[in-house]
Formats: sequence, C-alpha cells, structure tokens
Amino acid sequence: MPENLSQSAIAVNLKKLDFSPLANPLLDPHAITIRRREVRAARADALISASTGEVSHVSAIHQIVEKDDAEFVKVFAAGVTATYDLAQAGQRVFRLVLDEYQRTPMSSGYADSVELWWFQGGLGGRDVGMCVKTFQRGLKELLAKQFLAPRSPGSFWVNPALFFKGDRVMFIKEYRRRSKAEKERREIEAAADARKLELDATAVV
Repeated sequence: MPENLSQSAIAVNLKKLDFSPLANPLLDPHAITIRRREVRAARADALISASTGEVSHVSAIHQIVEKDDAEFVKVFAAGVTATYDLAQAGQRVFRLVLDEYQRTPMSSGYADSVELWWFQGGLGGRDVGMCVKTFQRGLKELLAKQFLAPRSPGSFWVNPALFFKGDRVMFIKEYRRRSKAEKERREIEAAADARKLELDATAVV
C-alpha cells in the first residue's frame, strides 16, 4: 500500500533538482504548513526573538529532561518525526541522514552539507535495509519539507535547525486562542475538502 505522501513531496522530481552550489537556502528561519498546522524550524534565538513581536505576553512552562547520547538522538528523531508528520519512508531516511551527518567531518561542531550517494544497492555502498525506491520516496519528503536542499548531485545542504551536533533541543508547541472568524474559515475549508473527497470518490466509481 503506498504511503500517504503530501502533494509537495510527490511533486519533487529527483532527476530535475534545482541545485544551489554556493549558498545554503535553509539557513534563514522558515515555516511550512502541515495538516493546517504552521511548523517553523530555526535556532532557538530566531524562534523566540523579542524583536519579532511574536512572543510578547506568552505564558511559558519550561521542563528540562536529561538523556544519555542514545536516548537523546532517539527522542530528537521522534520529536521531529511527529512535528513534521513524516511518512514511514521519510522517518527511515531521516534516521539514515542523521547517521550520515554524525559521520560527516564537523567544523565548530557543525557541518553544512551531507553526501547521500546511493550505489551498489545501498547508501554509500552500505546495505541500510531498504530498497532504492524507499530511499528516494523518503528523500523526496525530506526535500519537500525543507530538511534538505540540493547542493549538487549526491550532495545536500542540511537545515541547521534539524541537523546539528549540540547537546540540547527544544520542541515548542504554541497554543493560540482561535478567533470566531478563524474558526468559521476552517469549518468552511474542512467542508470544502470533504466535498472534494466525495467528488473524487464518485469520479473513481
């Protein structure tokens, strides 16, 4: 059964990538919409900078939990997976890319890109327990959701908010009071989506 990939991931053509050989386009804070949720990825100072005006009058509850190295990576990967609603292939390839990133030579504790060559039936010639189609499907999702950006064939810029070799990470979920107008707008969108699904199902029959 095919995975429920987003339309943006399906639209990615790995044979026609728009390379950016000189500059990493993922350095600036960015936001994408996933299931009507806005998801932002940035360094902590960029996310909560008071100069933006977006964090004023916010009540915050901050809990700190210490983990060993293995648990830290596991919790980090699980948090990112849930936040970005990664499909199964995307989850598996994200873990692979994390492993590759850890092997990449660092400068000041950071690497700006990672090499992802698939040959001899595996990543970097190593058997990683998946076929090339699964790898490509997961890679497309990571590109669509701005985990990676194409630098050159086989080389990808990494999003510094999602790939780093630090010792702490924060997953921030902000709750905002929804206005009546926003509630009505979302109800209209949901009804339109339901109607579209009904029409699509009728067309298939």
